Parts: sequence; C-alpha cells; structure tokens
Amino acid sequence: MTASRWSGWSIVLTALAWTVSLALLPWWLGLPLLVALVAALLLLQHRLAGEHATLIRRGLRWGLPGVLFALQRMLGGDAFAWGAALLGALAGYTLLAGLEAWLDRTQRRDPAAAASAEWPELAMAPIGPVAEIIELQLPAWQSADDGLGDPLAQRVEYRDGNLLFADGSRIDGVGPHATFSPAGRWFVARLPNDRGIVLWDRERDRRHRLRGWQLSGWHREQPWLVRREGDMPLALPAVLGHDDED
Repeated sequence: MTASRWSGWSIVLTALAWTVSLALLPWWLGLPLLVALVAALLLLQHRLAGEHATLIRRGLRWGLPGVLFALQRMLGGDAFAWGAALLGALAGYTLLAGLEAWLDRTQRRDPAAAASAEWPELAMAPIGPVAEIIELQLPAWQSADDGLGDPLAQRVEYRDGNLLFADGSRIDGVGPHATFSPAGRWFVARLPNDRGIVLWDRERDRRHRLRGWQLSGWHREQPWLVRREGDMPLALPAVLGHDDED
C-alpha cells in the first residue's frame, strides 16, 4: 500500500472513530464538544494553521452524525426519535455550510487586487476596455466629368458608365461621382441613382458592390458606411455580413 493511500485510509478511520465515540457518549456531552470546535474556528481563525483548521472542520462534519445518533438513542430510538435526528441533521449541516462559506469568504476574492488597492481605488477603477472615439473624415466626392484627382497619381477616365484607370483596371456600371480614401488605398464610386456604392480595395485588388449602402467617411484609411443619413456608421467588416461581394 502506497503512502498516499495509507494516509487516506488513516483519515477515514480516525473520522469514523470520532463519530462512534460521540455516538456512544451522551448527547449533552458531545454537543458541547462540537460547539467548542465552532467557537475555536470563529475566534482563532487567524491564528490556526491551515491543517489545524481543516482538522476542526472535518471533526464537525463527522462529529455531527455521532451526536445526532446519541440524541435519537436518548429519545428511545422510535420513529419520532429518528425524525428528530434527521431534522437535526438538516439544520446542522445547513449551519455548517453557512459557517464554512463565511470562513472561506476571503479566498474568493482576488488576492492580487486586494493587496494592490483599497476599496476606494477599486470602486473608481474603469471597468472593461478603454473606449475609442471614432471621428470620421468626410469623403471628398469628385465628378469624373471634371476629372478625378487620384492620390496615387493615376489617370482616370469615365466613359459610358465605366471608370477606366491608366493601369488597365476598370469599374463598370457606375455613376460619374467617385472618391478616394485619404492615402489612395480605397476607391469608391456611386451606383447610378445613388442605389449604392462600389468599393475597390486597390491594395488587395478586392471589390465590393454594396447596394443600399452609402459611404459615411474614413477612419484610419478604412471606409465606414451607413444605410441612410442619421444611422450609426458601420465598419466594412460588419457590413459585408449583410451584402454580396463582386
């Protein structure tokens, strides 16, 4: 038998011996012993070593059945006696659970937080991540009929509803109004009759034809969109879950 298994069996045997001893004693001797253990836990909780406090708690858990058995034996061992013992077990273990919860209240707190700050500091500490205020840069719409000023210095022409770029790229089925992001990564053209927009990520060469959406502005070189004026702007990743891509 290993040392750990022997230690476990010794604990069980000791606890059983304690239960039997209290069961054989008169209840009016066993009950004061349990009350004395409760008083020791309450009055000496800051002085008791961890193993001693655990030993006392174990003594209460295993001692209560012994005292209740002694009580029902004194009452005659009939149905009424067993009922009183069961009622005492319910009340006793409920009180014991409350006692242990109260004793363990400090262990449920964050020890690092308790050591580093007093309650006024904790009460005034911010909760959650720091919020970021989004300030959009309004788009500078241009008319292709008058020529588009590309930040990347490409020549752009508008012919019969199509936008043609000097590098051979083209966007079909759009109106003459368009705009670029501040650094030129994104190009946005309005659909005819303002039915939506076409977004072109020139860096990744990805296009999004978004019907019913309008460009609200730019933030960190990324487009933010709205359905209608007065709505809360949404970033492109949030919008793409609702619309088809080209």
